[in-house]
Amino acid sequence: MGYLQALRVGLAVVALASALFASQVVGASLADLTLFTAGYLLLSATAEGLRRAGRGRGLAVVGGMLLIDGIYLAWVTYVTGGSDSPLQFLLYLHLIAVTLLAAYRTGLKIALWHSLLFFVVFYAQAARLLEPIDEAAADGALNTRSIFTVAGFFVFALGTAAFSSINERELRRRKVDLEALTEMAKGLEQESDPRGVAQSLLDNVAEAFGFQRGVVVAAPDGGDPSLMAFRGPGEAPEAKAGIDDVMQRAWDARATILVKQLDPDGDPRLSALMPFARNLVVAPLFAEGQPLGVLSLEYTPGTGPRIERRVVDMVSQFSAHASLALRNAWLGEQVQKMADTDALTGISNRRTFEAVLEREVSRAARSGEQVTLVMFDIDHFKSINDTHGHQMGDTVLKKVARTLAEGCRDFDVPARYGGEEFVVILPACSSKESLVVAERLRRSLGEADNPVPVTASAGAATFPTHAVDPQRLIAAADEALYESKRAGRDRVTRSRRRGASAGKAMAVE
Repeated sequence: MGYLQALRVGLAVVALASALFASQVVGASLADLTLFTAGYLLLSATAEGLRRAGRGRGLAVVGGMLLIDGIYLAWVTYVTGGSDSPLQFLLYLHLIAVTLLAAYRTGLKIALWHSLLFFVVFYAQAARLLEPIDEAAADGALNTRSIFTVAGFFVFALGTAAFSSINERELRRRKVDLEALTEMAKGLEQESDPRGVAQSLLDNVAEAFGFQRGVVVAAPDGGDPSLMAFRGPGEAPEAKAGIDDVMQRAWDARATILVKQLDPDGDPRLSALMPFARNLVVAPLFAEGQPLGVLSLEYTPGTGPRIERRVVDMVSQFSAHASLALRNAWLGEQVQKMADTDALTGISNRRTFEAVLEREVSRAARSGEQVTLVMFDIDHFKSINDTHGHQMGDTVLKKVARTLAEGCRDFDVPARYGGEEFVVILPACSSKESLVVAERLRRSLGEADNPVPVTASAGAATFPTHAVDPQRLIAAADEALYESKRAGRDRVTRSRRRGASAGKAMAVE
């Protein structure tokens, strides 16, 4: 309503200024327009006051004022030359403004109103009810200019409505796109797993823009990318190693690229993940200036051979947001890994060991299973440091950790307990089996390709046979370990505790 009021003031100013500075051109003096324009502005201000004061009658006041706008403009065009008036453009300006600010239906109604007023003024001149200013009106016959003037009202109204509709549709689509982007961003805030971030990116983009098939291939720190997310029929196929040509092209361009089809020789990884794919959108994933991977999508042929630039731009924005989230998730994993692992050996540290042992003992207590703890100590480790130096000692510790990790099952947990002591948690391992497993691990340490000869002593204890809680289980294994040392080292000893009570240990050479 404020813009309409400004338009009315503008129409009045243009009319008065034309009469003041170009009276010979418009064919009217300032006196011809001043009184009528003043009344029009006064009526307009009164109507605006009534609209604001009368809550229930506001729409009727607005509609009535639009009709008065038409009457004022019809009078201005009549005074300044009728169908030949140089101020006729004010009618078209009014039509465009009403169509854009109100609605296209209102614009058509106003076009009809202007046409009706044009004919009323035209034939009023022909009937000598008004002074015949328009030469065509004096003859009483519509000329070509008059017909085009009336037709122009509807052309302008329909054209403005059509372009406005296109603009509104595009704005709505942009709004939907931004809402989808916002929803994904909210979801990524809650996601800490890198694969979860990648899958969220793929699912949100596919659902927002109708992609049927896609993959996210990424890797931290510029390593060999691996499959992070898959969307399509069936299970994700196995992918080959390496960086595809299209991936490198997207990284080099630092922009989303369009690919007609993949080359199995140049793009073996994506060709394996998306066989027979055509019409691909490949968006690079960048964070802190470093490439992380790509988002590759296939759009369906039903949408036509071309893809909208809007979609390509939005895919780029989705990828940019997810790239940062993916990088943060990887950094979070690295921080967590640093907190959970021993810096020197790369296996679990003592804090992680204690947490896992607590969890495994609780689980075993509920399920009725057994859990074995084996504690290892490298024999004469101090002499290795004294003879060969601490760097050699660190190399031995790394090798021992690697050997233990390679000799364990997937669900076993090897950890560095402290100094030259290591522990291995063996879920679902009975007391009888503990000697066999511990002996195998001890032998593997002695047979490993170490830079210096290494042997180890070990002690094994099993929950609940030898202890009823994690602390007593550690004490039982430690007690058995020192029994091995007292017995001559390079052997495994199984605890003979019964529950919380202490007892002797049995050694196996």
